[in-house]
Amino acid sequence: MSQPTIAPARGRLGILTPGMGAVATTLYAGVLATRAGQATPIGSLTQMGHIRLGKRTENRNPLIREFVPLADLDDVVFGGWDPYSDDAYAAAMRAGVLRPEHIEGVGEEMRAITPMSAIFSHDWVTRLEGTDNVASDGLTKWEQVEKLVEDIETFRKENDCDRLSMVWCGSTEAYHEPVDIHQSLDLFEAALKDNDQRIAPSQVYAYAALITGTPFANGAPNVTLDFPAMIQLAAREGVPISGKDFKTGQTLIKTIVAPGLKARMLGIDGWFSTNILGNRDGEVLDAPENFRAKEVSKLGVLEQILQPDAYPELYGNMYHKVRINYYPPRGDDKEGWDNIDIFGWLGYKMQIKIDFLCKDSILAAPLVLDLALFMDLAARAGRTGIQEWLSFYFKAPQAAPGLYAENDIFIQLKKLKNNLRDMMGEDLITHLGTEYYEEG
Repeated sequence: MSQPTIAPARGRLGILTPGMGAVATTLYAGVLATRAGQATPIGSLTQMGHIRLGKRTENRNPLIREFVPLADLDDVVFGGWDPYSDDAYAAAMRAGVLRPEHIEGVGEEMRAITPMSAIFSHDWVTRLEGTDNVASDGLTKWEQVEKLVEDIETFRKENDCDRLSMVWCGSTEAYHEPVDIHQSLDLFEAALKDNDQRIAPSQVYAYAALITGTPFANGAPNVTLDFPAMIQLAAREGVPISGKDFKTGQTLIKTIVAPGLKARMLGIDGWFSTNILGNRDGEVLDAPENFRAKEVSKLGVLEQILQPDAYPELYGNMYHKVRINYYPPRGDDKEGWDNIDIFGWLGYKMQIKIDFLCKDSILAAPLVLDLALFMDLAARAGRTGIQEWLSFYFKAPQAAPGLYAENDIFIQLKKLKNNLRDMMGEDLITHLGTEYYEEG
């Protein structure tokens, strides 16, 4: 076994979230309640998950947080930016995800988390009105970077942070393919200084994070990290990156169900998915240009899992449709309906119906925590650039150029845990099992 070379998690970890809406405030309240002994961090692999080490007969199955040197929740401090000026307490109340008693229990700490003024543009998010905490008006793109760098370093100093981790929790931006300025770091930096409006706000945040040595994870379907310039920047600065788009409601179900159907060699004629939700995310996605970013993220999942080129008889003619509908009465209570038309032996037709009533931010909040802690771990382990082992958390995982990323959640979990074993010098688990039956 190799010996691990991971710097210890000494001092405070600042978790910064561009976006202090429903997801971020649900995260803050949950972590604060957990460390006050008022809650259990359900849904968080870092806090509740175990990891098997060695052979099954060894009975070594520690908690992940006891196996790898993660930051302790008592050492975490939160900060963020938002185009609305509400503090975290007011924002959580407005979001309506948590019942008031869950917010009141940590109300004093939540009120102390106030948003830094945001880099925000209605050109990229058209449906948000009444924004009153925007700093980017009148600033060039380069000045926006300088403003964010100052915010980051001020937060680091004022909160006595030893390390920082940033996770995008903001809105989905309008979809734009990368263009020439995104193809190299030199071109991108020149475009920042030329105030090129083709640079999205999320890209400004990512650039500022990386040049300050802050790991960055992208929780939205934005084109934020997945282009050559940002990959080159992560390599130059020696910082981890990962993305994109938190794997929560409907796509979570798809990455659980689709591998099972494929494992049994059952065919699929069609998969129709529709959603209703009424939170800020739903309002933003009501704009076609923003929905397009989400659609691209959601549609690619099944194709990679099912491999229609390898299994044309089973999946070559599958029709896949995704819809998202803004419905204000539901708030953060998302409902996803899936109709799956499948076929089996001799081509006989069958159907599966799934109705998933979920709370989007309740599913997303523990993912933000895990990503912040694991990205910090990756940085202390000397891992830089794309962290494909964290694909477990994303709808559209980022991988090296020319390499497809796995979407099968079971393969993703094996990849994640084997990376943790590798970091700590433990043997990888292959699940081969022959060692238990070898003679002599």
